[in-house]
Amino acid sequence: MEARPRVRTCLWFDDQALPAAEFYCGILPGSRIEEVARYPGGAQHPPGVEPGAVMVVEFTLAGTPYEALNGGPHFRLDEAVSIAVRTDDQAETDRLWDALTSGGGAEGQCGWLKDRFGLSWQIVPRQLRALIGRPGVWPALMKMRKIDIAELEAAAE
Repeated sequence: MEARPRVRTCLWFDDQALPAAEFYCGILPGSRIEEVARYPGGAQHPPGVEPGAVMVVEFTLAGTPYEALNGGPHFRLDEAVSIAVRTDDQAETDRLWDALTSGGGAEGQCGWLKDRFGLSWQIVPRQLRALIGRPGVWPALMKMRKIDIAELEAAAE
């Protein structure tokens, strides 16, 4: 039996924890939902929450553990926390960018975006690290939303 990680990042949702976790696991290879915990019935569940409603979803994204909590409208996700994904090539960058911005997501600058659930992501090609210090790359990057590797390589020459 595999040991469960002691540390997980918790993402707070109003009531979309399970759909969000399912969506994220569906777009990143090596991801899975591990466990879904539900609010108990009787006097033990919070007011306004249906007994049996999803409370916490534990999941792994490409080897990194997370949990999603349906905690109600008290807190909102914002750009202070984001999930960074290092992509291997432009095709993977494009695929993830398109999936995460679909259905109500929003593009940001320099590889940042917000998905339809309000979670911020950074979709960054691995090649950026090698290019970033070269003349012309930083100004080109500052004009981008989704990162274009070929355009950055051209700017570096």
